[in-house]
Amino acid sequence: QLQLVESGGGLVQPGGSLRLSCVVSGFNLNYYAIGWFRQVPGKEREFVAGIRWADGADFYEDFAEGRFTLSRNDAKDTIYLQLDSLNPEDTAVYYCAGKSLTAPGIINTAFGYDYWGQGTQVTVSS
Repeated sequence: QLQLVESGGGLVQPGGSLRLSCVVSGFNLNYYAIGWFRQVPGKEREFVAGIRWADGADFYEDFAEGRFTLSRNDAKDTIYLQLDSLNPEDTAVYYCAGKSLTAPGIINTAFGYDYWGQGTQVTVSS
């Protein structure tokens, strides 16, 4: 069974940076996409960025493009999300999630992601 464990969240000032990590275990990543999502209370979970592991194709939501960057360490089965130029509107719980490439839905929506981590809180405040 696929397991995902996030880390790296915290409190940061506006304009600051954080690097989130997601360690994945329990399956062959070449058959999956890994996505990052975020959620604030009272709002739906929204897509941030994702990667199709086998070919490395990556996808970013508009608000993340140019500020957030995906990277990976295949030896450690870890995906990173570098968050730069953070602003208070980025405050949320950030989740990584796994989606089989045969599951319904596209990479940039939560539909079809069957495996979720526990989340890591990112707070941007002065």
